[in-house]
Amino acid sequence: MTKFRWSPAKFIPFRDLKAIERCRQIKRKDITKHWNPDFRIQVLPVEEFEPKWINDIFQRIKQSADEGRPVVMIMPNPWPNYVKVAALINKHKVDCRHVHTFNMDEYADERGNIAPETWEFGFGYAFKKFFYSAINPKLRPPEKQIHLFTNKNLKSYGKMLADLGGADICYSGPGWTGHLAFIEPDAPEFAGRLADWKKMGPRICTLSPFTIAQNSLHGCFGASGDLAAVPPKAATIGPAEVIGAKHRIDMHAISVGGSFQSWQRFTTRLVLHGPVTPRIPESILQTLRTDVWVSESAAADIKPRWELGY
Repeated sequence: MTKFRWSPAKFIPFRDLKAIERCRQIKRKDITKHWNPDFRIQVLPVEEFEPKWINDIFQRIKQSADEGRPVVMIMPNPWPNYVKVAALINKHKVDCRHVHTFNMDEYADERGNIAPETWEFGFGYAFKKFFYSAINPKLRPPEKQIHLFTNKNLKSYGKMLADLGGADICYSGPGWTGHLAFIEPDAPEFAGRLADWKKMGPRICTLSPFTIAQNSLHGCFGASGDLAAVPPKAATIGPAEVIGAKHRIDMHAISVGGSFQSWQRFTTRLVLHGPVTPRIPESILQTLRTDVWVSESAAADIKPRWELGY
């Protein structure tokens, strides 16, 4: 077979060809193997993800109520099925007075102005709509305990979390760039060596073109590739808040409209088994106590799929 070689395009954030090829060759049967015993990778049918995640959120909230202690949670991109968590809270009449949530990120404009919670495409708006407002008013936590990024609290967001003892749980899932929250590998706001990068807290960050393309396929933006519909920057927690959490759950199950096509299949391998570096932000989880859930689709071997065409 004819060999044809090239270097990755310069705009690709991670370009180590040896590491890329090694990760590309990781098979389904080997994807759960890892050098860190506290980095626990499971492969699950995709239909198990939603109920497993919903139950985990609910059980943490219920346990805090039963024990009369606070629970502090870093929450990812709000998705409509947060209403199912609220439904369980309402059904079992769980008092949420001890619940503190922190959204991990929020969109911002080119000047760094954070989207208000009244913007219907924003994460704060969605979290209030699908989670907080769906809880019986008699059971809701005080609204001041639902923490969203704002222009006013950006500089104190990390301290607000630290003052509560850090997060008990941080939920996440990698973006196409390997980003964690909106911690981008090629954002100038997160430039630095690993030791310094690990100490970085919340800030406004420039979104990668890959992230903008990925998010243009989200349903709220019409799932149509409208690049201009996605804001160019975002407020985000930093590596320090992720590292400071007592535990983490990381999920890998994104595909294109439920098909086999997925940008995440390779990214999954890179963040779970590639080098630990700011150029792959989610790779920091490899060094931390983390439960990783990978769908059968994301775990599938990477090989030519000629039946799908070129």
